[in-house]
Amino acid sequence: MKGHPGGREHSLRMLELAALPPGARILDMGAGAGETLALLRESGFDAVGIDLSPRAPEVLRADCLCAPFPDGSFDAIISQCAFFVSGAVPDALREAHRLLKPGGKLLLSDVFFEAPVPILEAAGFSVRSAEDMKAQWREYYLEALWREDAPCCTLPRGKCTYWLLIAERR
Repeated sequence: MKGHPGGREHSLRMLELAALPPGARILDMGAGAGETLALLRESGFDAVGIDLSPRAPEVLRADCLCAPFPDGSFDAIISQCAFFVSGAVPDALREAHRLLKPGGKLLLSDVFFEAPVPILEAAGFSVRSAEDMKAQWREYYLEALWREDAPCCTLPRGKCTYWLLIAERR
């Protein structure tokens, strides 16, 4: 599947909810083709993007489960449709917690098969905003199925939901 539900408008909504200061250092975990990375830079943020399979020269090849940055390197992390695909959501959350400064923000939108707030709280985050986006996810996913480009949510794991979450590192 390409991109993420809601595209650029969704990314802008996440930034609005997070209320990050100008110039904040942000990591895009799962940056892919770099669309959100470009948006972050256009918006005046000091942004870096990583992906296991980068599709743009400005995106670094790195694993979101073991990123090549010191502890507390970022004011914020944004990740859209990448933690679930990693196959290890708790590990991705642990790594995000490590990479964020205390009080740093996690801007996350992704697939969940259980309630996301307890998962984030168990990983050391306080959830500031949680929006159920399953209607947008359904539309996005059905389009991907139609294009025969839908690798996730095909395993029988139960009901799939999609959430936009803004959390803060405790």
